[in-house]
Amino acid sequence: MKVGIIGSGNVGQALGKGFAKLKYEVKIGSRNPDQDKIKDLIKSMGKLASAGTFDKVASFGEIIVLATSWSGTENAVKLSNPKNLENKIVIDVTNPLDFSEGKPKLALGYNNSAGETIQKLLPKSKVVKAFNMVGNAHMVNPDFPNGPPDMFICGNDEEAKQKVTEILTKFGWSTIDIGEIENSRLLEPLAMLWITYGIKTNSWNHAFKLLKK
Repeated sequence: MKVGIIGSGNVGQALGKGFAKLKYEVKIGSRNPDQDKIKDLIKSMGKLASAGTFDKVASFGEIIVLATSWSGTENAVKLSNPKNLENKIVIDVTNPLDFSEGKPKLALGYNNSAGETIQKLLPKSKVVKAFNMVGNAHMVNPDFPNGPPDMFICGNDEEAKQKVTEILTKFGWSTIDIGEIENSRLLEPLAMLWITYGIKTNSWNHAFKLLKK
């Protein structure tokens, strides 16, 4: 299985390394894939890893991970060429964060979300919101004293969500599907809760668990 990662920041790197360890073929996308730090990253990931521009990554991947900062997301999608992403699963890891006043806040909410925005930008893709409510250090094989945390996901395509659930299981997560992509309106504030708690405690080693009886 070929996975394209659009975005070479900390999140893209963490997930790329996770896929590479599971023997997926991984291509990391960057506006400048020839820079030394990208070359060093690819070397550290092994023989199944490579790098390319966003459009090359979008063409390469059977599954695409969108791991960009919100301010650069729309442009990254355009550079990827939506036609390259048609009929593909796009795992949306973005959060619509606004840093204009220093501390982050949500730029979208109540009646819109990043997940919905991306699905509109990619109407022929199968967008699944996932991985957005935890820090990159715990995205792969999260290790907490009380057992594996839960990853909440949403999206409009049931088969796509099942495939993402299979990936999450391999990454060490228990998955809870909360419905259609519009429920990103709930998951993105959940990420804001994760961030707010981290700022308050100056600790980033936490995740969410839904307790059921």
